[in-house]
Amino acid sequence: MAHSTHAHASDLPRISLQISKYMISAEMATTHRTRAQGLMFRESLAENTGMLFVFPKSAYYGMWMKNTILPLSVAFIDEKGTIINIADMEPDSLVTHRSAGPAKYALEMSGGWFASRKISAGDLVSGLEHAPVAN
Repeated sequence: MAHSTHAHASDLPRISLQISKYMISAEMATTHRTRAQGLMFRESLAENTGMLFVFPKSAYYGMWMKNTILPLSVAFIDEKGTIINIADMEPDSLVTHRSAGPAKYALEMSGGWFASRKISAGDLVSGLEHAPVAN
């Protein structure tokens, strides 16, 4: 029986993160290929799960939603783990959402995840020290 491999969670390594009192299980995108694919074609995200994009160096990055059918929110995070800014992204949009400062990480969660938990810029993400070096 043939089935699409796009519909469910990938085999990417996971990392446990914490923001405020919330625990997150995030898949890690650490290569150009996995960062380019991101959460494309996913049909669902489990509660408190997301994707952590690890960039090779701190810089201004942009995220867009090509081929992404779920509404997502992205937090851009600096190398110390502080959230720089959060953007809400519409499904399948080519609008680019940019970091407001040099980011080392971006964390994509279900749309509205951060706002509904009162998480905002300046909040700290713990656990990032366990993220691998990006390439």
